[in-house]
Amino acid sequence: MKTYVTTAIPYVNGAPHLGHAEDYLLADIAARYMRMHGDEVKFQVGTDEHGNKIEKKAAELGLDVKKYVDENSAKFKEFIKKLGVEYTDFIRTTDESHEALVQKIWQKLAPHIYKSDYEGFYCEGCERFVTDTEYKENNGICPDHQKPYEHLKESNYYFKVSDFKSEIKEKIEKDELKIIPEFRKNEILKLLADTPDVSISRPKAHLKWGVEVPDDDEQVMYVWMDALSNYITVLGFPDKDISDFWPATVQIVGKDILRFHAILWPAMLLGLGLPLPKTLLCHGFILANGQKMSKSIGNVVDPIEVLEKHGLDAFRYYFSRHIDTFADSDFTWEKYESAYNNELANDYGNLVQRLSNLCNKNSVDRAFLEKRKVLEDGKFKNTWDSDDAEYKIYMDNFEFSKGIEYAWEKIQAINKRIEDTKPWSVAKENPDEAKILLASLVGDLLNANEMLKPFLPAAEKVDKIFTSKEITPPKEPLFPKEFKK
Repeated sequence: MKTYVTTAIPYVNGAPHLGHAEDYLLADIAARYMRMHGDEVKFQVGTDEHGNKIEKKAAELGLDVKKYVDENSAKFKEFIKKLGVEYTDFIRTTDESHEALVQKIWQKLAPHIYKSDYEGFYCEGCERFVTDTEYKENNGICPDHQKPYEHLKESNYYFKVSDFKSEIKEKIEKDELKIIPEFRKNEILKLLADTPDVSISRPKAHLKWGVEVPDDDEQVMYVWMDALSNYITVLGFPDKDISDFWPATVQIVGKDILRFHAILWPAMLLGLGLPLPKTLLCHGFILANGQKMSKSIGNVVDPIEVLEKHGLDAFRYYFSRHIDTFADSDFTWEKYESAYNNELANDYGNLVQRLSNLCNKNSVDRAFLEKRKVLEDGKFKNTWDSDDAEYKIYMDNFEFSKGIEYAWEKIQAINKRIEDTKPWSVAKENPDEAKILLASLVGDLLNANEMLKPFLPAAEKVDKIFTSKEITPPKEPLFPKEFKK
């Protein structure tokens, strides 16, 4: 089966943050899980490189804008690599191929595009115009960026979202465009009713850094028309037939940009005669000590610092198990340290060390595990579809924090079983019975370990330890404990 996983492409006017990491991590978990089921996975990441914010930031730094976006795009690429994300395609909106395809997409959408004068309020941080109602409700200040809205008067091209509202509503209600979690679906249905036609261009007098509008050398495309198209231009649309991978299996976005992906993007796709994505997964914000991260407050957590503290597996463990897939969730260094030492190192790392040592001392090896049907031709065969159907349901529905929680309960149950059965004591009285017991424990561990593979790269190491010809304990603990003195 061919599947397609996408991430929202971030602006390159700042450093990668934890919200970006959450996008990449959730997408990578989905892609790894799908590959484990034999799917051929197309997995897109990239960078959004046009717009006022980028042009202004480059000017502030005294840099050529192209040089600026080149440098920052490279930083995101390196960041994604550090997260262990196994993507297939990296797209930049400044790629010549993307720009040419976006212009063709504009021309295909021409029947739904018109030019009109606009006077009203605009948020540069959100890169969007706001309605008079929003302006009044927010007292003239953007709640996300804490900056006053700008008053603008200009001539723009507009995309007629109104042409597609009823069809979008029907598809969302029938889950033909499935928005998860459910409460986000309800939010979008309320927003959809009042959504106006969307500005999709800016005059060059106000914005030069963008893709030129076809047949109008005084206008450039507004960021959302350019950026949203990346999901299909990376596949080659409209020059190529993209039906092998489109519609996307899941598109992963943060809650702050869901409205564009659930309203404007479907309208564009319908205008192009393309099917809508199967699922939009919307995740929440990562908070710091219960507060939204903000440079002005000074509580921004650097994801690189978190990665370097205990390594990749610790990062992926915390942000998949302790950060809810869908809701706003909290990060503190105290919680992170506790999760690493008391859970990852103790529950999992210590279990691997302890069980491999017991197997080594009691001559439990690959041959014996095959004899006991734990392994087949040196490999472990998972039983998700029968014995662990609950895990499969969680993962198939993209409920990843529940999926890893299910697997972790298995790990904790194995630790308890070791304490209850005391294989070291059994070995003194009946070595054969001890070997059978240990083989059963290895089977339980390998089963839970399979469930952890989409989340933790270390699960591959654990697999190798217990499927090698001889089971040899790691020379160093997988996760060395680190407690403050």
